[in-house]
Amino acid sequence: MSHRDRMDINERRKYLDKVQPRYREANRVQKGRLLDEMVAVTGLHRKTVTNHMNSPLDRKKRCRERGKSYGPDVDDALRVIAESHDDICAERLQPNLVPMAEQLARHGELVVTEALLDQLRRISVSTVRRRLGRLRQDEPHQRRRKRAAKPSGLLQQVPMGRIPWDVGEPGHFEVDLVHHCGSSSSGLYICTLQMLDVATGWTERAAVLGRGYAAMQDAFQYLLARIPFPVLEVHPDNDSVFFNHHMFRFWGRRLCSARLSRSRPYHKNDNRFVEQSNSSRVRDYLGDVRLDTVAQTWSMHHLYDRMWLYHNIFQPVMRLKEKRAVPDPDGGATRVQRIHDQAQTPFERLCATGVLEPQVQAQLEALRAATNPRQLREDIYARLDYIFNLPGAVAGQSENVYMTLRDPHFRELDHVKILVP
Repeated sequence: MSHRDRMDINERRKYLDKVQPRYREANRVQKGRLLDEMVAVTGLHRKTVTNHMNSPLDRKKRCRERGKSYGPDVDDALRVIAESHDDICAERLQPNLVPMAEQLARHGELVVTEALLDQLRRISVSTVRRRLGRLRQDEPHQRRRKRAAKPSGLLQQVPMGRIPWDVGEPGHFEVDLVHHCGSSSSGLYICTLQMLDVATGWTERAAVLGRGYAAMQDAFQYLLARIPFPVLEVHPDNDSVFFNHHMFRFWGRRLCSARLSRSRPYHKNDNRFVEQSNSSRVRDYLGDVRLDTVAQTWSMHHLYDRMWLYHNIFQPVMRLKEKRAVPDPDGGATRVQRIHDQAQTPFERLCATGVLEPQVQAQLEALRAATNPRQLREDIYARLDYIFNLPGAVAGQSENVYMTLRDPHFRELDHVKILVP
């Protein structure tokens, strides 16, 4: 019997309830035929059907309900921990309940006991998912879409392809640009430049006003200098903002021994990891509003500096570990079953690979110990409110792109000394 044809318990009860009067009035031979029919229809054992026919079919309540394994103190802890992790899924949250509870307790955000920690160690993923479902039922979380990119003409010398999902060595970065133009792409507006390491999930973000060379080079210089491990590959899509004469000179000077590659045309899944991060780590925070001023750009600089710490040090991510071909039991097409590993933060994954210098790892560990993740999350959302309350650009009045740059050399390219706020 196909799984689509199986009856649930209520459907079986309804069917057996209609057959039971006929069964009790039938003779021995007719009862045998009815039993054959009921076994074929319900899929139950013949002895089970016989017992149902000779007893009332009304479902009885349990004599004793199972008691609750976890009390309200676990719910309170889950609420605080899930909020500190920005309401991630149960699969990513469950392996990190105890470390985050201890981290929050050190900063006075949560009171923990040995009994509570023991319950957090024993709680299953399904129980976490069920309890979080009740806590989140009035808090909708909306996903956003990104804007498509367009190809460039200077791409023949750059190899095409995509970074394998099972690459084990950190340093292979997917790169993409997220546009904050709102409903109109006219004029000058802010974009988010994002880099994501495929092996560990380590992410870097920077805000750029416009798509000019000075803004893009300034953002790339800042991000590449902040990455705490060697960059082996930079893999953007075919956007002309990444591949033009100015950027080719920059790649030649800055990447040195690193590899520059690009996505294949019309294969938008070649940058699937950073595309997913565009949605979860940019659009979910900033939405689709238009951002187009110098003040908003600098506010996004400060926002992304805090998101860098929050997502890389405290937010656990799951990585694809294995793909299995599973045949369809009904004879249909074979499907692919994806198996993920235990959720860990990008910093924990980096430490496990051993690519970090000892002094760099010690600095990051000290930064993690000294940071209150819940307060950091509140600071992120406070800065988001500040950005949304800033006025937009005035129609007919241009913004000075050089005032958004971090490199003082580029801030003086327009022959004006600029004081950066």
